[in-house]
Amino acid sequence: MKIVVLLSAGRHPVSGAPVLPRMEAQAIRLTTALGEAVGLHAGPDANAVREALGLGLTRIEHIAVADGLDPVPALSARLAAMAPDLVLAGRRGQGGSESGVVPYALAEALDLLLIPDVVAVSGGADTLTFDQSLGRGALRRVAVRGPVLATVHPDAASPLAYAFGKARRGTIERVDTAAVANVPEAVVEERPYRRRPKLVKGAPTGGSAAERLKAATGEGGSAAKGRLLVEPDPEQAAREILAYLRQIGVLAASSKPNR
Repeated sequence: MKIVVLLSAGRHPVSGAPVLPRMEAQAIRLTTALGEAVGLHAGPDANAVREALGLGLTRIEHIAVADGLDPVPALSARLAAMAPDLVLAGRRGQGGSESGVVPYALAEALDLLLIPDVVAVSGGADTLTFDQSLGRGALRRVAVRGPVLATVHPDAASPLAYAFGKARRGTIERVDTAAVANVPEAVVEERPYRRRPKLVKGAPTGGSAAERLKAATGEGGSAAKGRLLVEPDPEQAAREILAYLRQIGVLAASSKPNR
């Protein structure tokens, strides 16, 4: 089975030093039960991912891509030549351009099935079985035939302990891909987060501003259909509350006649 782990140049959130993103180290851990994996990195410097050699990889292929250029064309060209059965990637980078769209762009370029948020993977003769996180501890088991690209969830197994000897024995190979057009990264405009106003349930989406204001304040719309009771007796108030709850569907309609 051919396995490729995509590697990116991360930055430590405090010191800013080069560091391998944790989810990519977890991806290397997932490959230990499947076979030997190869790391693949596209960037200006391969030293940014050298740490992966001490975490379980024995070989890393480096594609030289200038800083600020899109790595997807170079990665897709190399992956097409390698034809792996399984490609693992982190859900997003760390400390850099954390867009999280690189796995999806590669899957679209190579026409690969993408399975997100994987916490465990096992392989058989013809199929790969993934445990996919659905949030709040829920898992879904997916069995597919390769080739497939999967992103790793933070709840996956912790990375292996760093081994200095393995890091020294590992190798980084420079790979030249076919000529591809390097497209500069898209300029993303950043704005401060602004909470959006909540829509009033039952308020009309059309009409004038005065009508929408009446619906929001209870003077129009569904809120205006209620009855105003001034100092009612408890039995009458209870009947009105039950009638309203049945009207909005909270309680089932009563089949018994009112007494």
